[in-house]
Amino acid sequence: MLEEFFRPVRAGNAFEETVERMLQAIRLGVVAPGARLPAERELSVRLGVSRVTLREALRALQQAGYVQSRRGRYGGTFVRPDPPSRTPPRPRAELAAELEDTLTLRAVLESGAAEVAASRALPPRLRRHLRARLDDCTGAVPADYRRHDSRLHLAIAEAAAAPSLTGAVADVRTRLNALLDAIPLIPPNIAHSDHQHALVITAILDGDPPAARAAMAEHLAGTASLLRGFLS
Repeated sequence: MLEEFFRPVRAGNAFEETVERMLQAIRLGVVAPGARLPAERELSVRLGVSRVTLREALRALQQAGYVQSRRGRYGGTFVRPDPPSRTPPRPRAELAAELEDTLTLRAVLESGAAEVAASRALPPRLRRHLRARLDDCTGAVPADYRRHDSRLHLAIAEAAAAPSLTGAVADVRTRLNALLDAIPLIPPNIAHSDHQHALVITAILDGDPPAARAAMAEHLAGTASLLRGFLS
């Protein structure tokens, strides 16, 4: 079972997928409450990630209350006996269906919006608007991050110049934020998202539709991994 869960992750979203894999193992009892996770060296090899990435993921899980570290001869990282439940109060099957529906719709809408925005000759006003929203997101404090993140994604939809698309992205973002509110804000994920946002905006401003679509798809996949990890 450990080989099934702790298999190599994709390089593009290594941190997020590492968190997802470990949360799945914890939630499904592959690593039981109170049990020790495999050693860092073993986990990093199994997952195909650096020790730095692995430690960031373990730190995020510790701060979220899923694992705890112990020092000494018999130390290591252990699953807490009473890991928290961040699942919103509704039946798990209903939540899973809502999650997958939202993520699928978001992937279709927002990847397409980025591609269309990059195919347009954007006027200076829109170009400034996109850069400003990127700057707001990059410099946001954690308490304001999701608000600025939402504004950036809406700005990309607006740049596609299709009002119906902007409205659809706004609707799916509302659904997404309700799900995001049920999981913690994780600093390494914020930093990674900021980097991916910059790639998306750069591709749009450079007029490169395939790159814009690919960068947005990669970004959305990272968020999807965290949501599935915490809520599935």
